[in-house]
Amino acid sequence: MLQTLAPGANAHAVHTQTKGFQIECIVACENHLGEGPVWDVGEGALYWVDSTGRRVGKDAIWRLDPKSGDVQSWRLDRDIGAMALCTDGKRAVLALDDGFYVYDFRSGDLEAAALIDRPDSRVRLNDGKVDRRGRFIAGGMDDREELPLCDLWSLAPDYSLKKLAGDIICTNGPCWSPDNTRFYVADTFRHEIWAHDYDIETGDIANRRVFASTDGDGGFADGSTIDEEGYLWNAQVISGDLIRYAPNGAVERRISMPVRNITSVMFGGDNLDEIYVTSMARVSHPAAHEHFAAEAKPQFAAGSLFRITGLGIRGIPEPRFGG
Repeated sequence: MLQTLAPGANAHAVHTQTKGFQIECIVACENHLGEGPVWDVGEGALYWVDSTGRRVGKDAIWRLDPKSGDVQSWRLDRDIGAMALCTDGKRAVLALDDGFYVYDFRSGDLEAAALIDRPDSRVRLNDGKVDRRGRFIAGGMDDREELPLCDLWSLAPDYSLKKLAGDIICTNGPCWSPDNTRFYVADTFRHEIWAHDYDIETGDIANRRVFASTDGDGGFADGSTIDEEGYLWNAQVISGDLIRYAPNGAVERRISMPVRNITSVMFGGDNLDEIYVTSMARVSHPAAHEHFAAEAKPQFAAGSLFRITGLGIRGIPEPRFGG
């Protein structure tokens, strides 16, 4: 289902200015689990997903045109981990519970492209992103966030599928260094962000090592992106900190967001110097660790889309899926 909202209809009264930059809530979408923002340079628009929105009757795929303020959303009857636009801009490749699918925005048709091995029904695909050869890399998560049941997958433009790694609890934040030689990904509930050597020609990864640890921190590593200087930005769920890591893994800065459960981050805007941050409104969770159950009621503006301006830092264009 397509929903179109009037320009400015979702404006929300959350606006913070500090230290030369400002944070504003630009879409009060109340996402159950907002995730996976992708700025498409061709359209000049931001796409993101509400991973578990269908569980509470909400739409799954969202699009913002910042110039007009128009917001569109599409409904799916499936949980969605991540999405990327296809080369034609009329379709998207989606990471769903049991594999990769192609979604047609015009017709609403959903077609399986490649299914994954699922050792347990509680495994579903979660975060994903496209490398600079057009491959869609996405990994799984245990829906109860407890056991290392999941794998990391690479979907090629010809829809062939390759397993890159296993033994993962919850995949988040895949991204690449500007020179394509390093691949980053987090296992959220292992409290680690990993770095790997990356072969951009073959799409293979090797030499996994810990890039940064959130053990002892106030939150957990969720979605990430890379800026043009090669620094990694990570949205830390539960703490509400947006963290910029230097290429050696040192924390360069922390930005406290207006809500605690931020989920992912992406550069956008005409000059790629704006930062978009997704968040979640979910207040209860079945996981045994109960980190999210501590929220007795929703925070003000939880689940909204936020934008940070004035930092003077630029991102790198995100590619479309090659299929």
